Amino acid sequence: MRLSNRRFTASIAFAAIAGLTLAGCSGGPGSTTSDAGAKGDGVVTVYGTIADTEAKLLEQSWADWEKKNNIDIQYESSKEFEAQIAIRAQGGNAPDLAIFPQPGLMADLASRDFLKPAPKTVEDNVDKNWSKDWKAYGTVGDTFYGAPLMASVKGFIWYSPKKFKEWGVEVPKTWDELLAVTKTIQEKSGTAPWCAGFGSGDATGWPGTDWVEDLVLREAGPETYDKWVKNEIPFTDPAIKTAFDSLGEILLNPAYVNATFGDVRSINTTAFGDVATPIANGTCALTHQASFFDGFITDAGGKVGPDGDVWAFITPAAKAGGQAVTGGGEIVGAFSDDADTQKVQAYLSSADWANSRVSLGGVISANKGLDAANAKSPILQEAIKILQDPKTTFRFDASDLMPGSVGAGTFWKGMVNWINGTPTDEVLTSIEGGWPSK
Repeated sequence: MRLSNRRFTASIAFAAIAGLTLAGCSGGPGSTTSDAGAKGDGVVTVYGTIADTEAKLLEQSWADWEKKNNIDIQYESSKEFEAQIAIRAQGGNAPDLAIFPQPGLMADLASRDFLKPAPKTVEDNVDKNWSKDWKAYGTVGDTFYGAPLMASVKGFIWYSPKKFKEWGVEVPKTWDELLAVTKTIQEKSGTAPWCAGFGSGDATGWPGTDWVEDLVLREAGPETYDKWVKNEIPFTDPAIKTAFDSLGEILLNPAYVNATFGDVRSINTTAFGDVATPIANGTCALTHQASFFDGFITDAGGKVGPDGDVWAFITPAAKAGGQAVTGGGEIVGAFSDDADTQKVQAYLSSADWANSRVSLGGVISANKGLDAANAKSPILQEAIKILQDPKTTFRFDASDLMPGSVGAGTFWKGMVNWINGTPTDEVLTSIEGGWPSK
């Protein structure tokens, strides 16, 4: 699955960025030229990580527009995108457009003049249909380079509406209320309410980083979150420790985990997708996972919906009334700026494209011009509404913004060690040790 598979390549991406740094590049094929807006050749090449069925749907999403505008969009996917895009840019063999799954990689290439500033048509679309939070991820310094494409919402807590009614509990509005609901379920059911799986092959631990990111944002606020991502405050900061301590009230409590799988340590050996089965059949009351988990539950035989077997709510804030979410997505950056490339870039930033792709199923977008009814599942419709809500504070997945040595390195490993019983202070110190020396 594309969302989780991206995490395998984050360390590769960091290595590629480091390689560019060592090469000392200044200027390149993306430098602004007088050819901006020049007539194209009718072909626009696009390179990204989106593969298999999703790649076919991506190509289908723009097929009608291609014919109408007489532009051939040629898409190429690669599992080595994060490493290869830097190499191709440095070697003068970059595509016209790239779909970046990590804003940090796009920003690094932009800072070295490999990317073209986005044309006014693209920036106008983003100003109209995207939040300032989203626009910021496509901005480097004072220059806007890339528009968002698709999105995901993390931090959903999946539960059974029927069971909640049976236990006499309601969807919590604060973190303390969530803990109270957990206690009530444990007392009434006599079993552990939560199930969790951090297992994901070489990427084992990433579901734990999602948990921590949710809590840092909800408890400490977006300003602290932003400083943490940039290492302006370290992992050893009290705000980060507080997030771990809060999470530990659930994941380190043997009375609360790990329903149907074993003890606390079984979280590390349980594949994150395997958690869908006990959630779908009702033998586990609660789990924490992103919007994509909808597909896993459906495959496990569960019906997702407000009146279905399983539904979900966003991890509640520390105080009632707040709505902050973490998530992921892509940014479309350009290595060329002829008229055809600019036209395709503008289309991909439009509400028309967002509605076309979302109507084909499986994905969402934070584009405010998107009709949520076009989404194929109730949870995706709910996720779109959350992203479009002006009261929502959105922050990109922190581990995807951090250097790969941390986000896909010591942070993942630290979560595994923490679940295995390593003291929090020791874990935080080891994670912080992954940051490259300044």
